[in-house]
Amino acid sequence: MKKFLTFVDSISEWSGLIARWAVLALVLVLSFEVTMRHVLNSPTIWAHEMSTMLGVFLVCIGWSYVHLHHGHVRVDVFYSRMSPRGKAITDIVNALVFFFPLLLVLIYGASRMAWEAYIFDEVLMASFWYPPALPIRTVVVIGLCTFFLQGTAEFVRDVHVVVKGGAR
Repeated sequence: MKKFLTFVDSISEWSGLIARWAVLALVLVLSFEVTMRHVLNSPTIWAHEMSTMLGVFLVCIGWSYVHLHHGHVRVDVFYSRMSPRGKAITDIVNALVFFFPLLLVLIYGASRMAWEAYIFDEVLMASFWYPPALPIRTVVVIGLCTFFLQGTAEFVRDVHVVVKGGAR
C-alpha cells in the first residue's frame, strides 16, 4: 500500500511541476498578445483562445498537486481544533458523501465530452482559429483522474489514522 501512496503522490508532484511550466507559457502567450495588440496594433486571432486553454490546463493539472499539499479551501472553524483522528473521520465522511460521488460524475461527463470531441472532430469556436477540442477535453479528464487518485490516497491515509491511530 505504501508503494501505491508514494506512486500517487509522485504523480501529483509531477503534475505540479508541469503546471508551473503552464504558468510560464500562459504569461508568454498573454505578453505576446498584449505586445501585438497595443504596441504593434496587430492583434492575434489565437492568443485569447490559447490563453483560455492554458488556463484550463493549469487548473486541471494542478488539482491533484493542490490536494496533495492540502491547499484547497476549507472552512477551518471546527476542523483546526479537532484531533488527528477527528480530522480523519471528518475527511472520510466528506470524501464518501461529496468528493468521490462528485468526481465520478465529473469524470463520466468529461470523458463523454472528450469522446464526442473525438467522434465529431469538435473544434473550439471562441475565435476564428478553430483549434481541435479533443486535446483540452482530454486534459480535463486526466486532471480529474489524477485528482481522484490523490483523493483516494488521502482517503487511505485517513482510514489508516482512524484504524491504527496516530498522525498522517
